[in-house]
Amino acid sequence: MAIELCGLSLPLGSGDDDIKCAAAARLKIKPDEIVRLRVVRQSLDARRDVRLALVVQVTLQDGRLQRRLERLHGSSHVFPETTVEYGANSPGQPVVIGAGPCGLFAALTLAEHGYAPLLIERGRDMESRVRNVERLRHSGVPDTESNVCFGAGGAGAFSDGKLTSRIKDPRTERVLKTLAACGAPEEILILVKPHTGTENIRTAVMGILERIRALGGTVSFESRLAGVAVTDEVLSGITYTKNGLPQAVDTRAAVLAIGHSARDTYAMLRDSGLAMEPKPFAIGLRIEHRREFIDRAQYGDAFGHPALGAAEYRLASRYGERGVYTFCMCPGGEVINSSTEPDGVAVNGMSWFSRDGENSNSAVVVAVSPADYETGVLGGVEFQRHWERAAHNLAGGGAPAQMLGDYFSKRATTAFGDVRPSFLPHVAGADLHGCLPDYVSAGIEAGLRDFGRKLKGFDIPEAVLTGVETRTSAPVRITRDEALQALGAAGLFPAGEGAGYAGGIVSAAVDGIKCAEALMRQFKRPGI
Repeated sequence: MAIELCGLSLPLGSGDDDIKCAAAARLKIKPDEIVRLRVVRQSLDARRDVRLALVVQVTLQDGRLQRRLERLHGSSHVFPETTVEYGANSPGQPVVIGAGPCGLFAALTLAEHGYAPLLIERGRDMESRVRNVERLRHSGVPDTESNVCFGAGGAGAFSDGKLTSRIKDPRTERVLKTLAACGAPEEILILVKPHTGTENIRTAVMGILERIRALGGTVSFESRLAGVAVTDEVLSGITYTKNGLPQAVDTRAAVLAIGHSARDTYAMLRDSGLAMEPKPFAIGLRIEHRREFIDRAQYGDAFGHPALGAAEYRLASRYGERGVYTFCMCPGGEVINSSTEPDGVAVNGMSWFSRDGENSNSAVVVAVSPADYETGVLGGVEFQRHWERAAHNLAGGGAPAQMLGDYFSKRATTAFGDVRPSFLPHVAGADLHGCLPDYVSAGIEAGLRDFGRKLKGFDIPEAVLTGVETRTSAPVRITRDEALQALGAAGLFPAGEGAGYAGGIVSAAVDGIKCAEALMRQFKRPGI
């Protein structure tokens, strides 16, 4: 245990000795009584002048004094490592389906414990995938098997690389340490709002894949799940296609980490009888402002300070019973094409580590629920598809976009102003009310006006809206029991965003670890 001091404020550029002296002053002891000091969280406080705000853990020479000061100031939370008690059943070769954050960490956990998993991913490896996405940015036509959603790293590989999470799970630290060890910036271990940028999360993904292989795992790209065999309510095997050829694996254990956009896989699983249910999600638009405008609005007098990066925001409101909120904010980023089907347009946001692009953007979305769309397990999928196709029809290729002033006036935009749309290959001026349900359009309008009161100028007429954002989370939940196994399919572990149990890189990775641990509790390591 250690004394944990929160809100330690120091000038920028303070070194270890300065931090030690500040901690000692807070504790009312001499600096040389401290034998160990560790910075565990760091942020910048720009409310007056720009200063470091630290959370530090302190260990003292005098154990009795330390225990007394722990009671006075608080102590660090020490979480024990998860104890793995291996099961008695033989799994065959465990399979992990999907190489997004959830699948990667599930496969890595299994590999670290000697299970030699097979990791299959319908998309391509990182190098090929980057080329495919670059081609999409110039042509506007997605490769249906390798795009922003499918391939090594999943959707998180083409994002801001945000690593914040609201979950309180000790596995979070393991995720961050693994990412840092595999190529992400080490600062993610202490920053309050860590991010990697798209280029660094891609590097970390490749490092994790190398670890899986080095530990005896097998990675197979361009391998799309084709079937799940269940005998007497127990998984008995899976089939997949690779290079057009069918492949079969005799296995009693698989982690199903398919991501939130594998619509054909959802349909196959439904037709196979797997227990699923529709779930709420949100849809809306991307909004862009000039990065400098957002920075000034957020930083005030501190704007321009060299220690401050591109500013972030997070805004929320209500429209009747519905939540309206910003989502996946990308400071200094760009709006990108996350479509997986050629006749639809879906948008998302992406930033590089420097966050130095011309614009900052975020989604502005409105909550929807199964009551809003067609009945049936995949009603949400069809709901997403309908509005993505409407956006495609509005734009005639590219993406439909509209200045905010025109959106409020319900007129199509014919020319853009100070904020230039970042979406590639191009945008088409349109009235975005044509690609959203009326209640979502009204919710966005009400939310944006409220956001303008909360963050002055957020609702400026020159801001640009681009549509549509539909892939905020999975529209389906694959139900599982307390042992994290699919109902009626023991040995199959639905996991991550695609199964409806996570939202974001870190929470998906943590869920992958949890499902791998659950698998190990059921099945012994092969060869034992």
